[in-house]
Amino acid sequence: MHRQHGISMIEILVTLVILAFGLLGIAIFQSKASVGSVESYQRAQAVILLDDMSARLQGNPANSAAYVADGIGTGDTQPGDCSTVAVGAARDLCDWSNALKGAAETDHGNAKVGAMIGARGCITQLQAPDPADGKCVPGIYQVAVAWQGLHPTQAPNLDCGKDKFGTETYRRLIAAQVMIPQLACK
Repeated sequence: MHRQHGISMIEILVTLVILAFGLLGIAIFQSKASVGSVESYQRAQAVILLDDMSARLQGNPANSAAYVADGIGTGDTQPGDCSTVAVGAARDLCDWSNALKGAAETDHGNAKVGAMIGARGCITQLQAPDPADGKCVPGIYQVAVAWQGLHPTQAPNLDCGKDKFGTETYRRLIAAQVMIPQLACK
């Protein structure tokens, strides 16, 4: 009988190659899951900030037009300490700017890390209020939050943060309309 040598060595090498591809697949999956986790966190933060400004706008209906602004957050000139800003729309915009910049959370070096990458907020008036008797037209505003995503998707169709994140396919955006009713008109 003729004995074969080296068969076990070939089996071990094939097993190692298969194992290496499996581990590579797991590593790729882990990195994609990590990116998805960050994207999910950023979207959750954006929803919280969108709700915050929507509530502030609804809480000051008499001065709702004073909230209209573009590019609030990263890159704006709002002060870091809003206590010196007059109470009302200006203070609300200052507070929102700091929240968009991540001031709610800091790391050990006091770097702001609590918001999305490059977050910007925009408030646009879609319909001017008309409190005239017989009309009673409510004011309608659009509050939007834009930020930079980690992988390309379809570009949003609203202009908030447009051309601020490199390629438009990396820009993420959520928006909500806020209606300010005219309660005193007849």
